[in-house]
Amino acid sequence: MSGFPWFRMTLATGGWLGYAIMRATTPTPEQTYAAMSPDLRRKVDANRAARLAMESETKRQVDAQLKDPDSQKPVWADSSRSS
Repeated sequence: MSGFPWFRMTLATGGWLGYAIMRATTPTPEQTYAAMSPDLRRKVDANRAARLAMESETKRQVDAQLKDPDSQKPVWADSSRSS
């Protein structure tokens, strides 16, 4: 048996070659967006706008909760509620 690790070298070369082919043939998100039809682009833009609006609303709610000192207390420590 020779001292060179042929099997491992073949696997490593195949892995690198596969990765290089994948990187060369997979389109970027910008290329995918540019290849879309105009009606599909409008749907994608509408979904993006809705997602961004939802995220900004969620961030606004989180910021409002962090500014409220009462929201930092645990619910069971609320003295205004009596059993």
